[in-house]
Amino acid sequence: MAPRVRVRAPELIGKGGWLNTGNVDLSLADLRGRIVILDFWTFCCVNCLHVLDELRELEEKHRDTVVIIGVHSPKFVHEAEHQAVVDAVERYGVHHPVLDDPELATWKQYAVRAWPTLVVIDPEGYVVAQHSGEGHAHALEALVAELEAEHGAKGTLRRGDGPYVAPEPVATDLRFPGKALVLPGGGFLVSDSTRHQLVEMAADGETVVRRIGSGERGFGADSFNEPQGLALLPDGKVVVADTVNHALRAYDPASGEVTTIAGTGRQWMQGQPTSGPALEISLSSPWDVAWFDGRLWIAMAGVHQLWTYDPGSGTVEATAGTTNEGIVDGPLREAWFAQPSGLAASADGERLWVADSEGSAVRWVDRDGFVHTAVGKGLFDFGHRDGDASQALLQHPLGVTALPDGSVAVADTYNHALRRYDPASGEVTTLATDLREPSDAVLAGDDVVVVESARHRLTRLRLPESAVRVEAVAHRTQRAATDVAPGRLRVDVVFSAPAGQKLDTRYGPSTRLIVSSTPPELLAEGAGTGTDLGRDLVLAEGVTEGILHVSAMAASCDDDPANEYPACHMHQNDWGVPVRVVAGGAERLPLVLAGLDG
Repeated sequence: MAPRVRVRAPELIGKGGWLNTGNVDLSLADLRGRIVILDFWTFCCVNCLHVLDELRELEEKHRDTVVIIGVHSPKFVHEAEHQAVVDAVERYGVHHPVLDDPELATWKQYAVRAWPTLVVIDPEGYVVAQHSGEGHAHALEALVAELEAEHGAKGTLRRGDGPYVAPEPVATDLRFPGKALVLPGGGFLVSDSTRHQLVEMAADGETVVRRIGSGERGFGADSFNEPQGLALLPDGKVVVADTVNHALRAYDPASGEVTTIAGTGRQWMQGQPTSGPALEISLSSPWDVAWFDGRLWIAMAGVHQLWTYDPGSGTVEATAGTTNEGIVDGPLREAWFAQPSGLAASADGERLWVADSEGSAVRWVDRDGFVHTAVGKGLFDFGHRDGDASQALLQHPLGVTALPDGSVAVADTYNHALRRYDPASGEVTTLATDLREPSDAVLAGDDVVVVESARHRLTRLRLPESAVRVEAVAHRTQRAATDVAPGRLRVDVVFSAPAGQKLDTRYGPSTRLIVSSTPPELLAEGAGTGTDLGRDLVLAEGVTEGILHVSAMAASCDDDPANEYPACHMHQNDWGVPVRVVAGGAERLPLVLAGLDG
């Protein structure tokens, strides 16, 4: 066995304390003898949610040797609220201890630069590996098996029950509902996301008529996996964005039958087909759906794109977005999105409104094939500020609702508010406050019915004649900028093929690096695409701060000469690194995709 670099693991500290431990504080000393995997996550981040699902099988298989610790490291102000973290842990079915670290203390100790990041600590308390992004489950499985064998032989492995203690369940009719739909008969259909069901409710929005789905995670005819968006097709069937199944399902209210119409049940990864027969193409966390311009549009949150489904031909295709994360307007295939999570067609059919959550933005698609931004400044600027749309701020909106007058209501989720953007005046106002994580809204007569997700209910509001006055606040993410020196900056993406694998070079280079910046003027040289995982950038004179966008991908395959068809694995991550250009700053920016920076 090759020698492994080991670094003593810093202690785990977080002002918010511990969840899922029965009110017991944990330390690394308590975990000595176990293989510990730290999962640095934040609940707004769809890539972090992907990793939670990737870890479930590993967590179950190695329950007596592996302890997964979620280190919640917030991006948005709302995510630093302790109760919001408590809610998220239940909402997403996190069944391991979680350290609430609102001030990013442990994040800084481990020099983490991206959500999600996984750090592996061996039974003797040393860091032995780090992985950023998604797709590392196979590598972790191989490393865990290696550590089990090594430390079992040394006598330093301790088996037994882990420190996880399940919280007490709470009885409510809905549990973290996601989206809602008004049924032709006047009732509501609600995606009861945490319970993996659809719930039909009477017109009062309170009485449960029936439940659809077993209530257990699954991909069968009677099961869903954290469903979200709902849309009514012209034939009367309801399309369900079955988010964690990476699929679209069709529900027939008349027969109660549920069928799959798009997706394979597996997550789409870079390099896979993006168009073709709908049941043969993988999707990635579809979060909402809406009928617009003769097609069903899909908010593909997992890859920062909009896809479309054509029920006539039974095909899907990637229609808008490049998979790069950000706010860039322009033709559909050149635009950038940032985790689109809500869709709504305007009443006149001329616009498709988009809640672009990670950019705290409202965007729209026109019928001529262009993407526009109504509200939103960037990935790290957010707040609650009304007024002219060019200056207005939102905080991680998840839903949009087209209003009859041509304006759009916005479920401004992390501001706990319902906002309104009026394209005629260019103004943003606040319609209602004191909602709790609103994730969607629908019109019911003269009322608007809000999905108040963290209060587990539908809330009926009368659209006000005038807006609510709110004191304006603006925020930037509390993640500290990295100080870099003026002029030349070396970016190195660190990647070591996991044990038992090698880079797949059979058909040419197996790595890719894409670099860009916000603002674009930050980079005088070095932007663009290449195959080397290291690159020399030149920072432009006169630009003192910005964000470096770095996207890296590496393909590795099982290294077994006897296997004619080795399994291959994709490792990928996107970093948005805030930088500040100062004299004496760093001249090298290391970003770990997999391995440890030497």
